Amino acid sequence: MRRLSIHAVLWLLCAASAILMSIPWLVPHCGLLMLVALVPLLTAEYIATGAVIKRFWYWHYPTFVLWNALTTFWVCNATVGGGIFAVMANALQMSLIFGLFRFSRKRFKGVLPYILLAAAWIAWERWYFTSAEISWPWLAFGNAFATNIKDIQWYSVTGTLGGSLWVWCANLGVFGLIITLAKGRWNDLTAWARGAIVAGLVLVLAGPPLCSAIMYNSYEERSEGSVDLLIGQPNLDPYKKFGSMRQSEQNELLLGLMAPELEQRPADLLLAPETFTSDIILNDIQMSPSVSRYKAFLREHPGSDFLFGASTNDIYLTRSAPGLLCYPYGSGWRVPHNSAVMLQADGSTEVFHKSKLVVGTELTPYPKVFVPIDKWLSGLMGVTALMARDVGQEEISLLHLSDGTPLGCAVCYESVYGDYCTGYVKKGARFMTVITNDSWWGNTPGYRQHLSYSCLRALELRRDLARCGNSGISCFINQKGEILQQGPWWEEAVMRGSVNLNSEESFFVRHGDIVGRACVLIFLLMLALLLARLLPGRK
Repeated sequence: MRRLSIHAVLWLLCAASAILMSIPWLVPHCGLLMLVALVPLLTAEYIATGAVIKRFWYWHYPTFVLWNALTTFWVCNATVGGGIFAVMANALQMSLIFGLFRFSRKRFKGVLPYILLAAAWIAWERWYFTSAEISWPWLAFGNAFATNIKDIQWYSVTGTLGGSLWVWCANLGVFGLIITLAKGRWNDLTAWARGAIVAGLVLVLAGPPLCSAIMYNSYEERSEGSVDLLIGQPNLDPYKKFGSMRQSEQNELLLGLMAPELEQRPADLLLAPETFTSDIILNDIQMSPSVSRYKAFLREHPGSDFLFGASTNDIYLTRSAPGLLCYPYGSGWRVPHNSAVMLQADGSTEVFHKSKLVVGTELTPYPKVFVPIDKWLSGLMGVTALMARDVGQEEISLLHLSDGTPLGCAVCYESVYGDYCTGYVKKGARFMTVITNDSWWGNTPGYRQHLSYSCLRALELRRDLARCGNSGISCFINQKGEILQQGPWWEEAVMRGSVNLNSEESFFVRHGDIVGRACVLIFLLMLALLLARLLPGRK
């Protein structure tokens, strides 16, 4: 009976953590709950250790599965298998980190295992953000505050992983205080020690928002000129777009939305969503019917440049494949890209290929392994293209307006990667754009979460940002990360606004992810110490 009651308590505590961790991603402006969301899980682990309950992964793995499922279930709307894999695999990695913490408690005493846990977790998040071939950083702890933008103005210094560090410091501080009180040790402490603990915890919990309030009130939007933008939101159902509606019809729908606005007043830049066109061959862009139509439209409305998303292809008329990531095309091969195309008023073009690709739908991870498997399965089953083979750029490049103004264009998933997006500003981008197509997920929390991450990028980079979604939410965001104007969801819409130009670099842009790098170093040092203690004769 005693064990049954302990098990029930463990389940309740773990479920509480999963729910508390989920709320910031599901309910706007609830990010501060993340500061205590891990306390029930840490308490459950503490109880399990004291009761000598083995295989605690029976509890912590389902906790992470539930959290992932509650917050990112919408991925299944686009791909059921991919959604299930994302939930289970991401939770497994979280559980492995927690398992390492559990293991370290056998060799480390006091606070050291908890320091290892926090450092390992943030190091893993940094690996997701920077190096992982299969990368899904959607639930990085620092993203929890994406709708609490006034509380995290210091992200312009630390980046998103500074928020992850805040989460761990707050949760470990509250947990430590609870354990001290529960074990009756509070009265054994001196008055000075008790005061220091309370003051430290208050500083951890209230210090960052207070610092943010000062930064928010003192920051002045920098303006070195402005650009007038017109955003077109065509609201095309992605499940029908590529089959039931000709590209020419899609073009006329979008241009028909923009034309009345341009007749009233010209705009410097027209913005259209990700993968809007599908008929561009990069070997000869000018031969594209869509590009020809857009050029004619710009001649009818002089003074505007046009930035739009496109599914593009490089064609290679060779007998042998130009690389692993390609498809047969007639007597040759095609290499696909998810691209942003800038069509300037004089008809010249610039192209940027999306580099942070979505695993499964755009990216084949470890192609030397999986592409041969894909080809073998294709031959065995009689189907082709089981794996995605889009090709991205090796490094970031900028697009330019006709007057030479440089801008960055993050294509969809790229807007989730803060450290990556600093590359646009380092190369000279004076404002940012995001083009995306979040319609695949339907009316779920997915598109709202993705929108909020654009606010983080604007804040971290201190750049005005214009965001265009196929069905929403299109918006304008200022350098503080605030949404100034936003359009509807799942409706045709056209929006006009302006963005300020800025050439000053934020601390985060200049110095990068210091928090992540420091945590990687701490994790490696502590891992080395843990391994040393596993040597024979060491305790």
